[in-house]
Amino acid sequence: MDIGLMVEGQNGLTWERWIHILRLAERLGFPTVFRSDHYFIGPQQDSLEAYLSFAVAARETSTIRFGPLVSPVTFRSPVDVGRMAAQIDQLSAGRFVMGMGAGWNEAEHKAYGIPFPPVKERFDRLEEAIQVVQALWAPGPATFEGKHYRLDGADCQPKPAAGRPPILIGGSGEKRTLKLVARYANEWNAVNVAPDGYAGKVQVLERHCEAEGRDPATIRRSMMTFAVIGPDERSLDSATERMMQMWGAPAGTKPADYRQVLRGRGMMVGGKDEVLQVLGKYAELGLQEVQFQHFSFDDDTVPEFLAAEVAPAAKSL
Repeated sequence: MDIGLMVEGQNGLTWERWIHILRLAERLGFPTVFRSDHYFIGPQQDSLEAYLSFAVAARETSTIRFGPLVSPVTFRSPVDVGRMAAQIDQLSAGRFVMGMGAGWNEAEHKAYGIPFPPVKERFDRLEEAIQVVQALWAPGPATFEGKHYRLDGADCQPKPAAGRPPILIGGSGEKRTLKLVARYANEWNAVNVAPDGYAGKVQVLERHCEAEGRDPATIRRSMMTFAVIGPDERSLDSATERMMQMWGAPAGTKPADYRQVLRGRGMMVGGKDEVLQVLGKYAELGLQEVQFQHFSFDDDTVPEFLAAEVAPAAKSL
């Protein structure tokens, strides 16, 4: 199993912090650094535009895969997304991953005046958007006639290399999301699903693959997880306090008590042995990579812990 990082780009990410995280991740040997694509979630603070940050990632790194987890279809035209993805693919020599999703956070849409259609329309748009970007990346001019998007001889240049960028679909909704994964995705990324629940999602995906006539083994499986982890009690307290600030906690709550609450919610909490025990359960279910959220941008403790103690052991799971 591979161990990667995930960064919430709307939670106070600055250019200095982003470049530091990229260089740190490459130095520590992480295979991936993904990031969210949001204007804000909760309090509004520094929030870097995702695709500008991916251009920086392409130049600041030489080995890691990177991309959005995930870009809401509501934010940009799929033509713009497809063009940017093709160019970042070239700039990074094929390391960009095109993560796509239907969008969910109504508050940021309202604040920025972005239409937020009903859920069915968002998923309809997502499926058409995937078809549009695939058409733009294919050789020659593209023509597409859908309900929401159209192309008429659009020859998007430069083109990415054949088979790139890989399309990642995020989420675990059984009726629409996993059906789209089976139909289009190179990679499926679930978000913080406990092992028991993940086993059921895998079964649903396999049924959708059977209906599509596709071998489920052709789909890479990854998961982004929120976790409170670290090498010692001090680092666990620090990570817990940061999460308490982000998510809110009753006044006077002690970090150790809050960790118990998080464990009760199925979150991964603890040191090396606890983390590897949970990762082993996921590995048995076919999960190939876990991206741990790195949310204390000015503290390298958790990435260093993951790289030194968790990732080497996870390779053998």
